[in-house]
Amino acid sequence: MRSLRILLPALFSVTTSAFAAVPPAQQADLIVYGGTASGVMTSYAAAREGLHVILLEPGTHLGGMVTGGLSATDTANFHVIGGYARDFYRQAAAHYGPQSETLDERFDWLSEPHVGEAIFTEWLKKTGVEVRFHERLKEKGGVTKTGTHVTGLATEDGKSWEAKVYADCSYEGDLMAQAKITYTVGRESTKVYDESLAGVRVDTPQHQFRWKISPYDDHHKLMPEVDPGPMGDNGEGDKKVQSYNLRLILTNDPANRLPWTRPAGYNAARFALLARYLKEFPEHMNRAPKLGDVMNPVAIPNHEADFNNNGPFSTDYIGKSWSYPDASYAERKRIWDAHMLYTQSFLWFLSSDPSVPESLRAETNSWGRAKDEFADTDHWPNQLYIREGRRMVGEYVMHQADLQTDRTKPDSVGMGSYNSDSHNIQRVAMPDGSVRNEGDVQVPVNPYEISFRSILPKPQEAENLLVPVCLSASHVAYSSVRMEPQYMIVGQAAGVAAAMAVHAKIPVQKISVAELQKNLNEHGAILHLDQAAQ
Repeated sequence: MRSLRILLPALFSVTTSAFAAVPPAQQADLIVYGGTASGVMTSYAAAREGLHVILLEPGTHLGGMVTGGLSATDTANFHVIGGYARDFYRQAAAHYGPQSETLDERFDWLSEPHVGEAIFTEWLKKTGVEVRFHERLKEKGGVTKTGTHVTGLATEDGKSWEAKVYADCSYEGDLMAQAKITYTVGRESTKVYDESLAGVRVDTPQHQFRWKISPYDDHHKLMPEVDPGPMGDNGEGDKKVQSYNLRLILTNDPANRLPWTRPAGYNAARFALLARYLKEFPEHMNRAPKLGDVMNPVAIPNHEADFNNNGPFSTDYIGKSWSYPDASYAERKRIWDAHMLYTQSFLWFLSSDPSVPESLRAETNSWGRAKDEFADTDHWPNQLYIREGRRMVGEYVMHQADLQTDRTKPDSVGMGSYNSDSHNIQRVAMPDGSVRNEGDVQVPVNPYEISFRSILPKPQEAENLLVPVCLSASHVAYSSVRMEPQYMIVGQAAGVAAAMAVHAKIPVQKISVAELQKNLNEHGAILHLDQAAQ
Protein backbone atom coordinates (compact mmCIF):
# COMPACT_ATOMS: atom_id res chain seq x y z
CA MET A 1 0.00 0.00 0.00
CA ARG A 2 2.81 2.36 0.83
CA SER A 3 4.36 1.95 -2.66
CA LEU A 4 0.94 2.55 -4.24
CA ARG A 5 0.53 5.77 -2.25
CA ILE A 6 3.93 6.90 -3.55
CA LEU A 7 3.21 5.96 -7.17
CA LEU A 8 -0.23 7.54 -7.43
CA PRO A 9 0.92 11.13 -6.72
CA ALA A 10 3.81 10.64 -9.13
CA LEU A 11 1.49 9.37 -11.84
CA PHE A 12 -0.95 12.23 -11.19
CA SER A 13 1.91 14.71 -11.45
CA VAL A 14 3.07 13.32 -14.81
CA THR A 15 -0.49 13.30 -16.16
CA THR A 16 -1.31 16.86 -15.12
CA SER A 17 2.03 18.08 -16.49
CA ALA A 18 1.23 16.50 -19.85
CA PHE A 19 -2.13 18.28 -19.94
CA ALA A 20 -0.56 21.55 -18.85
CA ALA A 21 1.98 21.28 -21.67
CA VAL A 22 -0.79 21.60 -24.27
CA PRO A 23 -1.29 25.35 -24.78
CA PRO A 24 -4.86 26.62 -25.14
CA ALA A 25 -6.02 27.61 -28.59
CA GLN A 26 -5.30 31.20 -29.53
CA GLN A 27 -8.53 32.85 -30.55
CA ALA A 28 -9.57 35.64 -32.90
CA ASP A 29 -12.56 36.80 -34.88
CA LEU A 30 -10.70 36.16 -38.14
CA ILE A 31 -7.64 34.10 -38.86
CA VAL A 32 -5.91 34.81 -42.16
CA TYR A 33 -3.48 32.18 -43.43
CA GLY A 34 -0.81 33.59 -45.70
CA GLY A 35 0.95 36.94 -45.52
CA THR A 36 0.67 37.62 -49.24
CA ALA A 37 -0.45 41.06 -50.36
CA SER A 38 -3.97 39.64 -50.43
CA GLY A 39 -3.53 38.34 -46.90
CA VAL A 40 -2.36 41.75 -45.73
CA MET A 41 -5.36 43.45 -47.36
CA THR A 42 -7.82 40.91 -45.97
CA SER A 43 -6.39 41.41 -42.48
CA TYR A 44 -6.24 45.19 -42.78
CA ALA A 45 -9.80 45.52 -44.09
CA ALA A 46 -11.24 43.23 -41.40
CA ALA A 47 -9.36 45.00 -38.61
CA ARG A 48 -10.63 48.36 -39.83
CA GLU A 49 -14.15 46.92 -39.48
CA GLY A 50 -13.49 46.11 -35.84
CA LEU A 51 -12.38 42.48 -35.94
CA HIS A 52 -9.62 40.94 -33.87
CA VAL A 53 -7.41 39.49 -36.59
CA ILE A 54 -4.50 37.07 -36.43
CA LEU A 55 -2.40 36.69 -39.58
CA LEU A 56 -0.41 33.46 -39.79
CA GLU A 57 2.53 33.53 -42.19
CA PRO A 58 4.65 30.38 -42.71
CA GLY A 59 7.72 32.44 -43.62
CA THR A 60 9.26 35.67 -42.39
CA HIS A 61 7.98 38.36 -44.76
CA LEU A 62 4.79 40.18 -45.65
CA GLY A 63 3.58 40.93 -49.17
CA GLY A 64 4.21 37.79 -51.20
CA MET A 65 5.23 38.70 -54.73
CA VAL A 66 4.50 42.43 -54.25
CA THR A 67 7.52 42.56 -51.95
CA GLY A 68 9.23 39.45 -53.29
CA GLY A 69 10.48 40.74 -56.63
CA LEU A 70 7.40 41.69 -58.64
CA SER A 71 7.92 45.44 -58.55
CA ALA A 72 6.79 46.01 -62.13
CA THR A 73 3.12 45.97 -61.16
CA ASP A 74 0.77 44.32 -63.65
CA THR A 75 -1.71 47.18 -63.92
CA ALA A 76 -3.16 47.08 -67.48
CA ASN A 77 -6.08 49.56 -67.17
CA PHE A 78 -4.99 51.10 -63.88
CA HIS A 79 -8.23 53.09 -63.56
CA VAL A 80 -9.99 49.94 -62.32
CA ILE A 81 -7.58 49.50 -59.40
CA GLY A 82 -9.24 51.14 -56.42
CA GLY A 83 -9.74 50.83 -52.69
CA TYR A 84 -6.93 49.88 -50.36
CA ALA A 85 -4.86 48.53 -53.27
CA ARG A 86 -4.79 51.98 -54.82
CA ASP A 87 -4.00 53.50 -51.42
CA PHE A 88 -1.02 51.18 -51.12
CA TYR A 89 0.40 52.08 -54.51
CA ARG A 90 -0.20 55.78 -53.89
CA GLN A 91 1.73 55.58 -50.60
CA ALA A 92 4.53 53.61 -52.25
CA ALA A 93 4.78 56.21 -55.01
CA ALA A 94 4.80 59.04 -52.46
CA HIS A 95 7.89 57.49 -50.87
CA TYR A 96 9.86 58.71 -53.88
CA GLY A 97 8.50 62.24 -53.89
CA PRO A 98 5.41 64.19 -55.04
CA GLN A 99 3.20 62.12 -57.28
CA SER A 100 0.00 62.68 -59.23
CA GLU A 101 -3.18 62.08 -57.26
CA THR A 102 -4.50 59.72 -59.91
CA LEU A 103 -1.35 57.61 -60.30
CA ASP A 104 -1.56 58.12 -64.03
CA GLU A 105 2.13 57.62 -64.72
CA ARG A 106 3.52 54.11 -65.27
CA PHE A 107 6.43 54.84 -62.96
CA ASP A 108 4.01 55.50 -60.12
CA TRP A 109 3.20 51.78 -59.88
CA LEU A 110 6.82 50.71 -59.36
CA SER A 111 8.56 50.49 -56.02
CA GLU A 112 11.38 48.61 -54.37
CA PRO A 113 10.41 45.50 -52.36
CA HIS A 114 11.58 46.86 -49.00
CA VAL A 115 9.45 49.96 -49.46
CA GLY A 116 6.29 47.92 -50.01
CA GLU A 117 6.97 45.62 -47.07
CA ALA A 118 7.47 48.58 -44.76
CA ILE A 119 4.07 49.95 -45.79
CA PHE A 120 2.34 46.60 -45.22
CA THR A 121 4.00 46.27 -41.81
CA GLU A 122 2.93 49.77 -40.83
CA TRP A 123 -0.69 49.19 -41.91
CA LEU A 124 -1.06 46.00 -39.91
CA LYS A 125 0.58 47.50 -36.85
CA LYS A 126 -1.66 50.56 -36.80
CA THR A 127 -4.82 48.45 -37.13
CA GLY A 128 -3.79 46.00 -34.41
CA VAL A 129 -3.47 42.90 -36.56
CA GLU A 130 -1.44 40.23 -34.76
CA VAL A 131 1.16 38.95 -37.21
CA ARG A 132 2.69 35.58 -36.38
CA PHE A 133 5.61 34.47 -38.53
CA HIS A 134 6.93 30.89 -38.81
CA GLU A 135 3.41 29.49 -38.45
CA ARG A 136 2.84 26.81 -41.07
CA LEU A 137 -0.16 24.50 -41.03
CA LYS A 138 0.53 20.95 -39.95
CA GLU A 139 0.90 19.00 -43.14
CA LYS A 140 -1.76 16.54 -42.01
CA GLY A 141 -4.46 17.35 -39.51
CA GLY A 142 -3.88 21.07 -39.82
CA VAL A 143 -7.58 21.92 -40.17
CA THR A 144 -10.49 20.71 -38.05
CA LYS A 145 -14.06 20.94 -39.23
CA THR A 146 -17.51 20.15 -37.90
CA GLY A 147 -19.96 19.80 -40.75
CA THR A 148 -19.57 22.92 -42.84
CA HIS A 149 -17.87 24.90 -40.07
CA VAL A 150 -14.10 25.19 -39.88
CA THR A 151 -13.40 24.97 -36.16
CA GLY A 152 -9.65 25.32 -35.85
CA LEU A 153 -6.13 25.25 -37.25
CA ALA A 154 -3.02 23.51 -35.97
CA THR A 155 0.47 24.66 -36.88
CA GLU A 156 3.70 22.70 -36.95
CA ASP A 157 4.98 24.11 -33.67
CA GLY A 158 2.07 22.57 -31.76
CA LYS A 159 -0.05 25.71 -31.47
CA SER A 160 -3.78 25.69 -32.16
CA TRP A 161 -5.85 28.58 -33.47
CA GLU A 162 -9.58 29.20 -33.43
CA ALA A 163 -11.69 31.86 -35.13
CA LYS A 164 -15.21 32.61 -36.21
CA VAL A 165 -14.12 33.04 -39.84
CA TYR A 166 -11.00 31.97 -41.74
CA ALA A 167 -9.41 33.24 -44.94
CA ASP A 168 -6.91 31.24 -46.97
CA CYS A 169 -4.76 33.90 -48.63
CA SER A 170 -1.80 31.64 -49.44
CA TYR A 171 -0.60 30.93 -52.96
CA GLU A 172 -0.79 27.20 -52.20
CA GLY A 173 -4.34 26.94 -50.79
CA ASP A 174 -3.36 24.44 -48.10
CA LEU A 175 -6.04 25.58 -45.64
CA MET A 176 -8.65 25.29 -48.38
CA ALA A 177 -7.46 21.83 -49.38
CA GLN A 178 -7.32 20.50 -45.82
CA ALA A 179 -10.82 21.88 -45.25
CA LYS A 180 -11.96 19.49 -48.02
CA ILE A 181 -13.03 22.26 -50.38
CA THR A 182 -13.35 21.14 -53.99
CA TYR A 183 -10.50 22.42 -56.14
CA THR A 184 -8.77 21.70 -59.40
CA VAL A 185 -5.22 21.83 -60.76
CA GLY A 186 -4.09 22.30 -64.35
CA ARG A 187 -5.93 23.13 -67.55
CA GLU A 188 -9.50 22.40 -68.49
CA SER A 189 -10.17 21.25 -72.03
CA THR A 190 -11.98 23.60 -74.41
CA LYS A 191 -15.18 21.64 -73.81
CA VAL A 192 -15.51 22.14 -70.03
CA TYR A 193 -16.46 25.85 -70.12
CA ASP A 194 -16.60 26.31 -73.90
CA GLU A 195 -13.33 28.26 -73.85
CA SER A 196 -11.40 28.74 -77.08
CA LEU A 197 -8.20 29.50 -75.15
CA ALA A 198 -8.35 26.43 -72.93
CA GLY A 199 -6.16 23.35 -72.88
CA VAL A 200 -3.07 22.63 -74.95
CA ARG A 201 -2.12 25.43 -77.35
CA VAL A 202 -0.20 23.94 -80.23
CA ASP A 203 0.58 27.13 -82.14
CA THR A 204 1.56 30.24 -80.16
CA PRO A 205 4.02 32.90 -81.40
CA GLN A 206 5.09 34.60 -78.17
CA HIS A 207 8.12 33.52 -76.08
CA GLN A 208 8.74 31.03 -78.82
CA PHE A 209 11.72 29.85 -80.86
CA ARG A 210 11.47 32.00 -83.98
CA TRP A 211 13.18 29.52 -86.25
CA LYS A 212 13.44 25.78 -86.40
CA ILE A 213 16.04 24.72 -83.90
CA SER A 214 16.98 21.19 -82.97
CA PRO A 215 16.80 20.05 -79.33
CA TYR A 216 19.21 17.17 -80.00
CA ASP A 217 22.96 17.14 -79.56
CA ASP A 218 25.48 15.74 -82.07
CA HIS A 219 24.74 12.21 -80.79
CA HIS A 220 20.99 12.73 -81.25
CA LYS A 221 20.49 12.79 -77.52
CA LEU A 222 17.80 15.11 -76.23
CA MET A 223 19.27 18.21 -74.61
CA PRO A 224 18.48 19.14 -71.00
CA GLU A 225 15.43 21.31 -70.25
CA VAL A 226 13.44 19.71 -73.07
CA ASP A 227 10.56 17.27 -72.57
CA PRO A 228 10.37 14.35 -75.00
CA GLY A 229 6.62 14.88 -75.36
CA PRO A 230 4.13 14.34 -76.79
CA MET A 231 2.74 17.83 -76.47
CA GLY A 232 -0.91 16.74 -76.49
CA ASP A 233 -3.75 17.59 -78.83
CA ASN A 234 -4.88 21.16 -79.31
CA GLY A 235 -7.52 22.09 -76.71
CA GLU A 236 -6.89 18.98 -74.62
CA GLY A 237 -6.94 19.40 -70.84
CA ASP A 238 -4.18 18.25 -68.51
CA LYS A 239 -2.90 18.63 -64.95
CA LYS A 240 0.05 20.84 -65.86
CA VAL A 241 0.48 24.40 -64.56
CA GLN A 242 2.24 27.39 -66.06
CA SER A 243 5.90 27.92 -65.30
CA TYR A 244 7.21 29.62 -62.17
CA ASN A 245 10.27 31.80 -61.83
CA LEU A 246 12.06 34.23 -59.54
CA ARG A 247 11.48 37.91 -60.24
CA LEU A 248 14.95 39.37 -59.84
CA ILE A 249 15.66 42.83 -58.44
CA LEU A 250 18.97 43.79 -60.05
CA THR A 251 20.97 46.99 -60.12
CA ASN A 252 23.52 48.55 -62.45
CA ASP A 253 24.81 50.87 -59.72
CA PRO A 254 28.38 49.70 -58.96
CA ALA A 255 28.05 50.87 -55.35
CA ASN A 256 25.00 48.64 -54.77
CA ARG A 257 25.79 45.79 -57.17
CA LEU A 258 26.95 42.32 -56.20
CA PRO A 259 28.99 40.30 -58.74
CA TRP A 260 27.67 37.05 -60.16
CA THR A 261 29.12 33.95 -58.53
CA ARG A 262 29.21 30.32 -59.59
CA PRO A 263 26.51 28.46 -57.61
CA ALA A 264 27.15 25.11 -55.99
CA GLY A 265 25.75 22.45 -58.29
CA TYR A 266 26.28 24.51 -61.45
CA ASN A 267 26.27 22.50 -64.67
CA ALA A 268 26.76 24.43 -67.91
CA ALA A 269 25.49 21.47 -69.95
CA ARG A 270 21.90 22.19 -68.91
CA PHE A 271 22.07 25.33 -71.08
CA ALA A 272 23.10 23.56 -74.28
CA LEU A 273 19.88 24.56 -76.01
CA LEU A 274 20.31 28.19 -74.95
CA ALA A 275 23.88 28.13 -76.22
CA ARG A 276 22.66 26.87 -79.61
CA TYR A 277 19.94 29.53 -79.69
CA LEU A 278 22.44 32.31 -78.96
CA LYS A 279 24.85 30.96 -81.57
CA GLU A 280 22.17 30.93 -84.28
CA PHE A 281 20.65 34.26 -83.21
CA PRO A 282 22.79 36.61 -85.43
CA GLU A 283 22.05 34.57 -88.54
CA HIS A 284 18.28 34.86 -88.08
CA MET A 285 17.98 38.27 -86.40
CA ASN A 286 20.84 40.12 -88.14
CA ARG A 287 22.35 41.30 -84.87
CA ALA A 288 23.96 39.98 -81.71
CA PRO A 289 21.65 38.93 -78.87
CA LYS A 290 21.08 41.39 -76.06
CA LEU A 291 20.08 40.93 -72.45
CA GLY A 292 16.55 42.03 -73.34
CA ASP A 293 16.27 39.03 -75.63
CA VAL A 294 16.63 36.58 -72.74
CA MET A 295 15.12 38.62 -69.87
CA ASN A 296 12.69 41.51 -69.52
CA PRO A 297 14.02 44.37 -67.34
CA VAL A 298 11.63 47.05 -66.13
CA ALA A 299 13.25 50.03 -64.43
CA ILE A 300 12.23 50.85 -60.87
CA PRO A 301 13.66 53.62 -58.66
CA ASN A 302 17.28 53.95 -57.54
CA HIS A 303 19.01 52.39 -60.54
CA GLU A 304 17.28 49.06 -60.06
CA ALA A 305 15.08 46.93 -62.29
CA ASP A 306 12.64 44.05 -61.98
CA PHE A 307 13.86 41.33 -64.36
CA ASN A 308 11.21 38.91 -65.64
CA ASN A 309 11.14 36.12 -68.20
CA ASN A 310 11.42 36.97 -71.89
CA GLY A 311 11.93 34.90 -75.02
CA PRO A 312 12.04 31.14 -75.58
CA PHE A 313 14.71 30.34 -72.99
CA SER A 314 14.80 32.61 -69.96
CA THR A 315 14.14 32.71 -66.22
CA ASP A 316 10.94 30.66 -66.44
CA TYR A 317 11.81 27.12 -65.39
CA ILE A 318 9.49 25.54 -67.91
CA GLY A 319 7.90 22.22 -67.02
CA LYS A 320 9.21 22.06 -63.46
CA SER A 321 6.17 23.42 -61.61
CA TRP A 322 3.62 20.75 -62.46
CA SER A 323 3.73 18.85 -59.19
CA TYR A 324 3.98 21.88 -56.90
CA PRO A 325 0.29 22.52 -56.10
CA ASP A 326 -0.38 19.16 -54.42
CA ALA A 327 3.20 18.41 -53.38
CA SER A 328 4.32 17.69 -49.84
CA TYR A 329 6.20 20.39 -47.94
CA ALA A 330 9.45 18.52 -48.55
CA GLU A 331 8.79 18.25 -52.28
CA ARG A 332 7.86 21.93 -52.50
CA LYS A 333 11.15 22.86 -50.87
CA ARG A 334 12.95 20.73 -53.44
CA ILE A 335 11.08 22.57 -56.22
CA TRP A 336 11.93 25.97 -54.67
CA ASP A 337 15.58 24.98 -54.39
CA ALA A 338 15.61 23.69 -57.96
CA HIS A 339 14.20 26.99 -59.24
CA MET A 340 16.79 28.92 -57.28
CA LEU A 341 19.65 26.82 -58.63
CA TYR A 342 18.28 27.13 -62.17
CA THR A 343 18.08 30.93 -61.85
CA GLN A 344 21.52 31.30 -60.30
CA SER A 345 22.99 28.99 -62.94
CA PHE A 346 21.23 30.86 -65.77
CA LEU A 347 22.79 34.15 -64.68
CA TRP A 348 26.21 32.59 -64.15
CA PHE A 349 26.04 31.01 -67.60
CA LEU A 350 25.12 34.31 -69.28
CA SER A 351 27.85 36.18 -67.41
CA SER A 352 30.71 33.72 -67.80
CA ASP A 353 30.31 30.95 -70.37
CA PRO A 354 32.59 31.28 -73.43
CA SER A 355 29.73 30.20 -75.72
CA VAL A 356 27.81 33.36 -74.80
CA PRO A 357 28.67 36.30 -77.08
CA GLU A 358 31.10 38.64 -75.39
CA SER A 359 28.76 41.62 -75.71
CA LEU A 360 25.98 39.73 -73.91
CA ARG A 361 28.37 38.60 -71.18
CA ALA A 362 29.47 42.19 -70.65
CA GLU A 363 25.89 43.43 -70.50
CA THR A 364 24.96 40.71 -67.99
CA ASN A 365 27.93 41.66 -65.83
CA SER A 366 26.84 45.29 -65.80
CA TRP A 367 23.96 44.14 -63.59
CA GLY A 368 23.94 42.31 -60.27
CA ARG A 369 21.87 41.60 -57.20
CA ALA A 370 21.05 44.71 -55.20
CA LYS A 371 22.73 44.84 -51.80
CA ASP A 372 19.76 46.69 -50.30
CA GLU A 373 17.18 44.00 -51.11
CA PHE A 374 16.53 40.52 -49.69
CA ALA A 375 19.29 40.71 -47.11
CA ASP A 376 18.23 37.50 -45.32
CA THR A 377 18.20 35.40 -48.52
CA ASP A 378 21.61 36.39 -49.88
CA HIS A 379 19.95 39.11 -51.98
CA TRP A 380 17.99 36.61 -54.06
CA PRO A 381 14.17 36.96 -53.96
CA ASN A 382 12.49 35.45 -50.93
CA GLN A 383 9.34 34.42 -52.83
CA LEU A 384 8.95 31.93 -55.66
CA TYR A 385 6.53 33.28 -58.28
CA ILE A 386 3.76 30.71 -57.98
CA ARG A 387 1.75 31.92 -60.92
CA GLU A 388 -0.88 29.24 -60.56
CA GLY A 389 -1.50 26.41 -58.13
CA ARG A 390 -4.73 25.01 -56.77
CA ARG A 391 -7.92 26.75 -57.90
CA MET A 392 -11.09 26.43 -55.88
CA VAL A 393 -14.27 25.21 -57.54
CA GLY A 394 -16.59 27.49 -55.61
CA GLU A 395 -20.01 29.07 -55.81
CA TYR A 396 -19.12 30.62 -59.14
CA VAL A 397 -16.34 29.60 -61.50
CA MET A 398 -14.95 32.47 -63.56
CA HIS A 399 -14.21 31.45 -67.14
CA GLN A 400 -13.27 32.98 -70.49
CA ALA A 401 -16.67 34.56 -71.14
CA ASP A 402 -16.39 36.54 -67.90
CA LEU A 403 -13.34 38.28 -69.34
CA GLN A 404 -14.68 38.83 -72.84
CA THR A 405 -18.45 38.81 -73.31
CA ASP A 406 -20.15 38.48 -69.91
CA ARG A 407 -18.12 41.14 -68.12
CA THR A 408 -20.64 42.53 -65.61
CA LYS A 409 -21.64 40.88 -62.33
CA PRO A 410 -24.41 41.87 -59.91
CA ASP A 411 -22.19 40.86 -56.99
CA SER A 412 -19.02 42.54 -58.24
CA VAL A 413 -16.40 43.25 -55.56
CA GLY A 414 -13.72 44.64 -57.86
CA MET A 415 -12.41 44.67 -61.39
CA GLY A 416 -9.68 43.15 -63.49
CA SER A 417 -8.26 44.19 -66.83
CA TYR A 418 -4.97 42.38 -67.42
CA ASN A 419 -4.51 40.17 -70.48
CA SER A 420 -5.29 36.52 -70.32
CA ASP A 421 -1.66 35.74 -69.50
CA SER A 422 -0.40 32.22 -69.03
CA HIS A 423 3.31 31.57 -69.28
CA ASN A 424 4.53 28.53 -71.14
CA ILE A 425 3.79 25.17 -69.59
CA GLN A 426 6.08 22.78 -71.45
CA ARG A 427 9.04 22.73 -73.84
CA VAL A 428 8.66 19.77 -76.15
CA ALA A 429 10.69 17.99 -78.82
CA MET A 430 8.49 17.86 -81.91
CA PRO A 431 8.20 15.01 -84.44
CA ASP A 432 9.82 17.18 -87.14
CA GLY A 433 13.02 17.48 -85.12
CA SER A 434 12.36 20.98 -83.79
CA VAL A 435 11.61 22.22 -80.28
CA ARG A 436 8.57 24.27 -79.27
CA ASN A 437 7.34 25.94 -76.13
CA GLU A 438 3.67 25.37 -75.37
CA GLY A 439 1.07 26.97 -73.14
CA ASP A 440 1.56 30.70 -73.70
CA VAL A 441 -1.63 32.79 -73.63
CA GLN A 442 -1.48 36.52 -74.32
CA VAL A 443 -4.94 37.71 -75.30
CA PRO A 444 -6.16 41.24 -74.48
CA VAL A 445 -9.33 41.69 -72.45
CA ASN A 446 -11.55 44.63 -71.66
CA PRO A 447 -12.12 45.55 -68.00
CA TYR A 448 -14.38 43.02 -66.29
CA GLU A 449 -16.09 42.66 -62.93
CA ILE A 450 -15.11 40.01 -60.37
CA SER A 451 -17.93 38.09 -58.70
CA PHE A 452 -17.99 37.87 -54.90
CA ARG A 453 -19.05 34.25 -55.36
CA SER A 454 -15.65 33.45 -56.88
CA ILE A 455 -14.02 33.68 -53.43
CA LEU A 456 -16.73 31.65 -51.68
CA PRO A 457 -16.70 27.87 -51.27
CA LYS A 458 -19.94 26.10 -52.00
CA PRO A 459 -22.11 26.50 -48.88
CA GLN A 460 -22.40 22.75 -48.44
CA GLU A 461 -18.59 22.59 -48.10
CA ALA A 462 -17.75 25.50 -45.78
CA GLU A 463 -19.72 28.42 -44.36
CA ASN A 464 -16.96 30.36 -42.62
CA LEU A 465 -14.09 30.32 -45.12
CA LEU A 466 -13.01 32.81 -47.81
CA VAL A 467 -10.42 32.10 -50.54
CA PRO A 468 -9.17 35.32 -52.22
CA VAL A 469 -6.00 33.93 -53.91
CA CYS A 470 -6.74 30.34 -54.99
CA LEU A 471 -10.12 31.63 -56.07
CA SER A 472 -12.69 29.90 -58.25
CA ALA A 473 -11.69 30.27 -61.90
CA SER A 474 -10.75 28.24 -64.91
CA HIS A 475 -7.13 28.21 -66.03
CA VAL A 476 -7.99 30.75 -68.73
CA ALA A 477 -9.78 33.19 -66.41
CA TYR A 478 -7.22 32.72 -63.65
CA SER A 479 -4.47 33.73 -66.07
CA SER A 480 -5.87 37.27 -65.91
CA VAL A 481 -7.38 37.58 -62.43
CA ARG A 482 -4.18 36.21 -60.81
CA MET A 483 -2.50 39.64 -60.86
CA GLU A 484 -1.41 41.06 -57.50
CA PRO A 485 -3.62 44.20 -57.62
CA GLN A 486 -6.64 41.93 -58.12
CA TYR A 487 -5.57 39.68 -55.24
CA MET A 488 -5.41 42.84 -53.10
CA ILE A 489 -8.80 44.06 -54.34
CA VAL A 490 -10.60 40.80 -53.54
CA GLY A 491 -8.65 40.63 -50.28
CA GLN A 492 -10.28 43.89 -49.20
CA ALA A 493 -13.67 42.43 -50.07
CA ALA A 494 -12.88 39.25 -48.15
CA GLY A 495 -11.91 41.22 -45.04
CA VAL A 496 -15.10 43.28 -45.08
CA ALA A 497 -17.21 40.20 -45.80
CA ALA A 498 -15.60 38.39 -42.86
CA ALA A 499 -16.46 41.30 -40.58
CA MET A 500 -20.06 41.35 -41.78
CA ALA A 501 -20.40 37.61 -41.18
CA VAL A 502 -18.89 37.85 -37.69
CA HIS A 503 -21.02 40.83 -36.66
CA ALA A 504 -24.24 39.24 -37.93
CA LYS A 505 -23.29 35.70 -36.86
CA ILE A 506 -24.15 34.30 -40.27
CA PRO A 507 -22.32 32.25 -42.94
CA VAL A 508 -20.16 34.24 -45.34
CA GLN A 509 -22.48 33.19 -48.17
CA LYS A 510 -25.43 34.89 -46.41
CA ILE A 511 -24.09 38.42 -46.00
CA SER A 512 -25.78 41.27 -47.83
CA VAL A 513 -23.94 41.83 -51.10
CA ALA A 514 -25.51 45.29 -51.37
CA GLU A 515 -24.11 46.25 -47.96
CA LEU A 516 -20.73 44.79 -48.88
CA GLN A 517 -20.64 46.81 -52.09
CA LYS A 518 -21.71 49.95 -50.21
CA ASN A 519 -18.84 49.52 -47.77
CA LEU A 520 -16.33 48.88 -50.56
CA ASN A 521 -17.51 51.95 -52.48
CA GLU A 522 -17.16 54.09 -49.35
CA HIS A 523 -13.53 53.00 -49.12
CA GLY A 524 -12.65 53.77 -52.73
CA ALA A 525 -13.22 50.42 -54.42
CA ILE A 526 -13.98 50.35 -58.14
CA LEU A 527 -16.78 47.83 -58.74
CA HIS A 528 -18.03 48.92 -62.17
CA LEU A 529 -16.38 50.49 -65.19
CA ASP A 530 -18.39 53.70 -64.91
CA GLN A 531 -16.80 54.24 -61.48
CA ALA A 532 -13.23 54.03 -62.75
CA ALA A 533 -11.10 57.06 -61.87
CA GLN A 534 -10.20 59.24 -64.84
